[in-house]
Amino acid sequence: MSARRRLALPLISILLVAGHGARASLSFDFDFSNASTFILTDLKTEGDAAFHGSLFDLTANSYSAGITFSVGRVAYAHPVQLRDNATGKANSFTTAFSFAISVTDANNKGDGMAFFLGNYPSALPPNSQGGALGLCTAGFCANKTAGAERFVAVEFDTFNNTWDPNMTYDHLGIDVNSIVSVSNVSLPSFSLNGNMSARVDYNGTTGVLNAELQFGPRPMFYGATPTYNVTAKVDLASVLPEQVAIGFSAATGSSIELHQLLSWSFSLITPGNSSTTSTVAANILLHVRHKLPRSCSLGASASSSSRTGLKVALGITSAVSLLLCIAILGLLRALRRQHLAFGEIQLESEARSKLMDEEFEKGSGPKRFDYGQLAAATRDFSDEEKLGEGGFGAVYRGFLKELGLHAAIKRVSRGSVQGRKEYTSEVKIISRLRHRNLVQLMGWCHEGRELLLVYELMPNGSLDAHLYNPNVLLTWPVRFKIVLGLGSALLYLHQEWEQCVVHRDIKPSNIMLDASFAAKLGDFGLARLSDHGLGGSHTTNLAVGYLDPACVVTGRAGPESDVYSFGASCSSRSPAASRPWCSDVYKFRLGQHLLMHIIVDSCSRVGVRWPNVAL
Repeated sequence: MSARRRLALPLISILLVAGHGARASLSFDFDFSNASTFILTDLKTEGDAAFHGSLFDLTANSYSAGITFSVGRVAYAHPVQLRDNATGKANSFTTAFSFAISVTDANNKGDGMAFFLGNYPSALPPNSQGGALGLCTAGFCANKTAGAERFVAVEFDTFNNTWDPNMTYDHLGIDVNSIVSVSNVSLPSFSLNGNMSARVDYNGTTGVLNAELQFGPRPMFYGATPTYNVTAKVDLASVLPEQVAIGFSAATGSSIELHQLLSWSFSLITPGNSSTTSTVAANILLHVRHKLPRSCSLGASASSSSRTGLKVALGITSAVSLLLCIAILGLLRALRRQHLAFGEIQLESEARSKLMDEEFEKGSGPKRFDYGQLAAATRDFSDEEKLGEGGFGAVYRGFLKELGLHAAIKRVSRGSVQGRKEYTSEVKIISRLRHRNLVQLMGWCHEGRELLLVYELMPNGSLDAHLYNPNVLLTWPVRFKIVLGLGSALLYLHQEWEQCVVHRDIKPSNIMLDASFAAKLGDFGLARLSDHGLGGSHTTNLAVGYLDPACVVTGRAGPESDVYSFGASCSSRSPAASRPWCSDVYKFRLGQHLLMHIIVDSCSRVGVRWPNVAL
């Protein structure tokens, strides 16, 4: 290794150490399923909270214990030094915890739980059940509290109170001396149910409090595990006393649920003695002096060496300055060319968008959205909101505040020619269709290079997420309902609408399921229109696994190819699918057979006349 490389590592190490002037003054990591990681006397329970073997119940866990109007707290039993005596500012901290909220009745759930910082020692306020979440006395929670009831909390709220935002049942919020959140984010309704994990960070220098919620797998999230964040600027040093209690509180009212704490870690970061710039520089210089080879010693005193070194330094500086000027000029020229090219593209894009608007608005129902609306709805297309990704774009969960609705927002990949074609086809076709078993298109957006489609959100995701999930079992009545819904949609597309609509991309991932598991066919990007009785259209980019083999030979897809894909989808992951007689002909005949019974409204006979087939 050369002398220069040997020098680089110590220099980097010194800079890193010098820049880190903080230390952890309090740290613990409790796993309540492992008794060796905690001591019960380090934790204080109040109200109905109790330890039960491997977890803490924050509220009563049985009707016999009075599960309604229950309230409880679990807090760290020792004081936490929040304020730094030297600076008068609040110390930084980070905490992470896993917890579960168990809802027995989705129509009667409440009220939620919270991580809090408050007066030490922790004291459960009187009459703090229900929406007060064990944080403050009911009736005074909407006002600024003071004295012994001062608190800052991150709430996981499952009930819609009059002071809650956006009329959403589930939300994540930051509370400062009031149950009315200073900052909040809406969550999908009924999502605060099951196992979750959260992290709360506070930066004492910037005063920023950030909370992050991570869900476990849910069918409603299409197999993903999204993360939600909420942030607020809070001066904890002025809001809370010098020493605080930290912990968790929860409450129920007439609506009920269980609140359980599974694990908890916490670290308080206090400022260390920061070195001044001159001291750091001196230390680096001293370190370098000892590490450099003798011939490169910084202490060389010969005047000739000094003059030579000065000339070399001036020469290097001049050369670097010249190169820098050339680079800047080149960059400016490149930016100018790019700006001109972008202007031409922008004009072309605006003209194309205007034509598309005129054509799209001929349809009825869907509306045009502004890009800003959709960016805000998806938190600027955050990865945490991403539901899935396909060949021509990604789908995000979003909340449209203007409509008070959750939606699935598809963002077409920039520069995708095929994606633009699918976008245009989707809006032109599906905006004119109306059927209970078709996914509803709520609107569209095209601004610049952005192409977006807004659909109704399907709480139970796509059919493939259920068929290929070993932990999910669809009952026969539900499967039968899905088959009938999909068949009804095909009948409408092929025969009942004014033109014949060939979908050309029927597969389980394009079959969506609403809250009652009714099937809705989506993704009409490859669909084509034709007059009834005419031949099919040319096939490109279709899903081979569900594509009629005849299409490969003829290069054309018609209603009969949709029927084949229907049969192939219906036989997916079934006992019949693996049998030798489940051939291509069988899949087509199966699709025909199902459609026939739907057409003649003889569904009751299908169970008898459909031997050896189960979805």
